[in-house]
Amino acid sequence: MNIENKSPILIIASTNQGKVNEFKSLLEDFPLEVIMQPDGLIVNETGKTFLENARIKAKATSKYTGKNCLADDSGLCIASLDGAPGINSARYANTDHERIQRVLKELSGVQDRKAYFISALCISSPDGEILIEVQGKCEGVITNTPRGEKGFGYDPIFEVIPTGKTFAEMGEVKKQKLGHRGKAFELLKPSLTNILANF
Repeated sequence: MNIENKSPILIIASTNQGKVNEFKSLLEDFPLEVIMQPDGLIVNETGKTFLENARIKAKATSKYTGKNCLADDSGLCIASLDGAPGINSARYANTDHERIQRVLKELSGVQDRKAYFISALCISSPDGEILIEVQGKCEGVITNTPRGEKGFGYDPIFEVIPTGKTFAEMGEVKKQKLGHRGKAFELLKPSLTNILANF
């Protein structure tokens, strides 16, 4: 009798295919089936910080699906814009192109273009227990014009210090190593290894 061993499921609390693909790549060494959250699930992000929003998304999605869930709340924070777009990074305009254009317009003529990306990761169980939460950060500057064809979101205008390249000019492996999500994931990995037995 052949009994199939199924990998435990981890839901990614996102409908952003670029973000889900990034997590699939980060999680490829773990015995998990990584799935995007179901269509139709809408979660109101009412938190005042990235970590609060990650918790809200993780708990709501794991409750809805009955599965363990990984949520990421990440965004771009620009010093000269008092930290904007911050937790509103995904809602700064309707499309990636429009969001980029808004940032570039608001920074027109501004010398101080220092910025950072931050990623807060949270894993929740179906009963609402927070299993893991971590944060990662990547320092950079906003370019004057978009550069590169890879990545998504604000990647074409975020130059990573000290590489001289934007995220959109980097290969996936380098972006994972240097980026905010990759740094957060490195902090998450040891705890994820420990709790996998209970998935």
